Amino acid sequence: MKKAFLILGLVAVSAAAGGLTAWAVSGKQNGSVAYVEHQVERTPALGNHFTSYQNEQYPDLTYAAENAVKAVVNIEAIQQVEMPRRGYDPFLEFFGIPQDYGDGRPQYREQRAGGSGVIISEDGYIVTNNHVVDGATKLRVKLNDGRMFDGKLIGTDSATDLALVKIEAKDLPTLPFGSSDALRLGEWVLAIGSPFDLQSTITAGIVSAKARQLGAIPNDFRIESFIQTDAAVNPGNSGGALVNTHGELVGINTLIKSQTGSYVGYSFAIPESIVRKVVVDLKEYGVVQRAMLGIQFRMVDQDFLDSEGKDLDIKELGGAYVASVSEGGSASEAGIRKGDIILDIDGVKITEPSTLQEQIAKRRPNDTVKLSVKRDGKVKQFVVTLRNKAGKTELMTKEDVDVVEALGGKFADAGTKLCRELDIRGGVQVVGIKANGILARARVKQGFVITHINDQPVYSLSDMQRMTDKIRSIDGIYPNGRSASYMLVE
Repeated sequence: MKKAFLILGLVAVSAAAGGLTAWAVSGKQNGSVAYVEHQVERTPALGNHFTSYQNEQYPDLTYAAENAVKAVVNIEAIQQVEMPRRGYDPFLEFFGIPQDYGDGRPQYREQRAGGSGVIISEDGYIVTNNHVVDGATKLRVKLNDGRMFDGKLIGTDSATDLALVKIEAKDLPTLPFGSSDALRLGEWVLAIGSPFDLQSTITAGIVSAKARQLGAIPNDFRIESFIQTDAAVNPGNSGGALVNTHGELVGINTLIKSQTGSYVGYSFAIPESIVRKVVVDLKEYGVVQRAMLGIQFRMVDQDFLDSEGKDLDIKELGGAYVASVSEGGSASEAGIRKGDIILDIDGVKITEPSTLQEQIAKRRPNDTVKLSVKRDGKVKQFVVTLRNKAGKTELMTKEDVDVVEALGGKFADAGTKLCRELDIRGGVQVVGIKANGILARARVKQGFVITHINDQPVYSLSDMQRMTDKIRSIDGIYPNGRSASYMLVE
C-alpha cells in the first residue's frame, strides 16, 4: 500500500468505553500546578520476581502535562462552501414534478474542520498550523477550561505551515518556548491536542529523529526540518504542542506518515526554532522576514560521490556542494561560488539538507552568518550578510507581494528544449493551478510559460521569487506557440 502523509487538521468523532481514574490537583486555575507528594497505597507485589521501584530512575511527566495542557486549545475552522446547483432534470420534467432552480444566486453550506493551537501570550496570541485555518471564514477557539472565543487570523506562512491567531482575552495560561536545538535523541516529550475532537489529550513518546525533510508541505519553497517522535498523534492534533519534561514548547505537531491515515508509530513536529521566528515576524510585521542564502546545493553523500565525486575531485563525505549561485544574492556577494562545499553555518555541521534550511530559516535579512567552506582542499571562513528574496537587506512589509503565492500555482523552469521550440530566452512554466489565485481568476491554462510580469523579464523561477511588486500584468506563451497577455484590473 502506498504511504501517505496525513495533515492532521480533520475532525472525526468517536467514542470508546473504558475505566476512568480521577486525580485531584491543587493550584490556581490559570497558574502553575502545585506539585505535591501523595502517599498512595499500592497493590502488594504479585511475586518475588519484581524489582524494587526507584522513583528517581524514571521520568516523571506529570508536572509538564498538568501545566502545559492548560495552554493548548481546540480550534474549529468554519468554511462557506458553495453548493453545486441542481441542473435541469428531464425525468422530473416528464412526470410533471416541479423543479426549484432558486433565484440564481449561489447557495452555500458550512463545512467544519478542526485542529489544535497553543497559547503563547497572556493576551491571546495562539500559534497553530496553516492547514488548520486555511480557507476558513470563521474560527472558534475553545480553551481547556471550556470557554469559547472567536478567533482572528493575524497571519499565515504556507512555506512552514504555521499560522498566528488572536482571541480577545486576558490573563490566559501560556506555554513558554523551550529549545528544539537542545533536544536529544531519546528524550521524553509529550504531544498535547484534540485528536478526533477529544480535547486535552496527552500522549508521551521520545524524540526519534531530528531535522527530517519529507517534502510533505504543499509549497514549492517549503522549509522542513521536522522533529520525529513516537508520541501518538492523530487527526485533530495538528497545531498542538510538543512539550519537553520541563513543560516548555519545543515543537508544533503537524503531520504523520501512515499507510492507513491513522497513527502507526511516527509523528512529526515543526521545531521551536522555526516556530518562534515565524510567529514573531507575523505578529510584528504581518509577513515572515525570510532570509535567503541564494544557492542551489546538493549534499555530499555516498550517492553524490559515486555519481560525480571522481569528475569533481571530491573524495570525502559531508557538507553541501554549491551547484549554482544566484547573481546578486547573499552567497554571491560574500564571494561563495559554484563548486564550494559548505561544511557548517555558525558552527552547526551541515549533515542534512534540512539542517542548512533550518539555520537560514531562523534568521532575517541583514543578519550575518559565518560559513566554513571547503575550496580546493582548503577550509575558508566567509561572513555572509543575508538578503531577502529581492536581493536586498531591508525587511519586507505587508505591501510587498509574494508573487509565487499570489499567482496561486505550481511552477517549473522552462527547459532548454521548450525554450528553443518557443524561441524564448527563458521562462517559468505553469505546471499546476490552485483555486482562488490570480492564475485561476485570469483563466490561465496549465502549460502556459510566463516570460514577463509587470513588463519585467522572467527567465527562471528564482527571478519570479525575487519580485515583490503588486502584479499588474502577465505575459507569456503557450506550448502551441500562441502568445497571451493578461491584465489585472482592480
